[in-house]
Amino acid sequence: MSQAPETTRPERPGTVAAAPTRARRLVPPVLALLGTLAYGLLGTQQFRNLVALSWDLGIFTQLARAYGELRAPIVPIKGDAVNLLGDHFHPLLVLLAPVWWIWPSGEALLWTQALLFGLSAIPLTRLAIDRLGPWPGAAVGAAYVFSFGLQHAASVQFHEIAFAVPLLAFSLTALLRGRMCAAALWAAPLVLVKEDLGLTVAVLGLVIALRGREHRRLGAVLAAWGGAWFVLATFVVLPALNTAGQYDYTDNLGSPLDVLWPPVKWLTTAMLLALAGGIGARSPLIWLLVPTLAWRFTGTVEFYWDWRWHYDAVLMPIAIAALLDALGDRRTGRATAWLRTDRPRPARPVRAVALSLCAAVTLVLGPQLPLLDVMRPQAWEPTWRTEPAAGALEAVPEDAVLAVDITLMAQAVPDHDVQWLHGPNRRVPDCVLGDWYAFSWNGMPPDDLAVWAQQEWGAPYRAVYDEGGFAVVCRS
Repeated sequence: MSQAPETTRPERPGTVAAAPTRARRLVPPVLALLGTLAYGLLGTQQFRNLVALSWDLGIFTQLARAYGELRAPIVPIKGDAVNLLGDHFHPLLVLLAPVWWIWPSGEALLWTQALLFGLSAIPLTRLAIDRLGPWPGAAVGAAYVFSFGLQHAASVQFHEIAFAVPLLAFSLTALLRGRMCAAALWAAPLVLVKEDLGLTVAVLGLVIALRGREHRRLGAVLAAWGGAWFVLATFVVLPALNTAGQYDYTDNLGSPLDVLWPPVKWLTTAMLLALAGGIGARSPLIWLLVPTLAWRFTGTVEFYWDWRWHYDAVLMPIAIAALLDALGDRRTGRATAWLRTDRPRPARPVRAVALSLCAAVTLVLGPQLPLLDVMRPQAWEPTWRTEPAAGALEAVPEDAVLAVDITLMAQAVPDHDVQWLHGPNRRVPDCVLGDWYAFSWNGMPPDDLAVWAQQEWGAPYRAVYDEGGFAVVCRS
């Protein structure tokens, strides 16, 4: 027996109400749940297996602890009395304080990021189903939530951009549904996630302003908001809070002529356009990629250019939104191409190729992507270093000033006043915890950590623990 069709409240002018289907109700939350579990389990696996690809998780764990204790985000891991708001402008991270109250651990940040990534799939998948139908829409949602940008962002652990991903997803889907005010409201907090996102907000404001005369004022206000915060954060707030009185990353920018080389930059761009189905290049939303790619490709740091770090995460919702914009709506038969909204929807073969290209980026890269580790039973077995690592942390007195290697940095933050063992700190630590296998030693750890620590800080130390490659020395 067929089910009677349901009725829904019409959307705002400029859109067509989506018929509520079982797929529309179930698929988006299911994909959100799967994404959250996958990325959260990956984080737990890394945390327990002592995987630390950088010091960033330790830094943000220290920031979360400071906010949780209602203090300014002073992060000694970066240096003596360093306020992390003078490094990057991310005051929205104050939202991590309740997370710290509930679960004071770096692992909590990994699950928070996983949840934010998962939530971002809901609006994009729902819009994809509305515009393309249940199966194609679900495929686009899956290609998004398991995209290379989100997977690699999760694999290199927590970064502030985790908050930008759902904000962009909700903003761009609101825009494509014709809800310009909602799109602007979702986009506005992006300026509080990271300073460069002010430029992304400014471009979005211009896109809204050019969508029609009735949206020009709103778009102009949003563009001014984004541009003003970029200037204020980069040239006023960050230097004022920086211990050196400057914006630390200016020196990382090279010549604009370097934007086209080396070829890895072309590969990154090609992958983004492929996720957008190629046809996404016809959408004005594709211009939102430009601010992020501009600073990355003019940068002199190789990590900026590649697709294997966290910098592509904020570009994933943009690419998918551009794809959905260019493919148009099956219910209206229309698509957006640049600033026109009366262009016929692309032909079925073109749509099929675009959707296949979008899915192929995730499928082809699948064997190389980090989430496969979650499904490997051997990856869940404790490493031989798990017990020695726990013993090393237990050997350090609680609340001690601890200089530590990157390996156990995040794990040490909840119970100790942590600084980086190789950092610029001149404060003499009570204890030093070294990992002979940490990459920061460049394969040449000292023969005696106590002697090395005395030479570094000019105070006598004695060994209190040495097992499994971990050594702890404390002041005599």
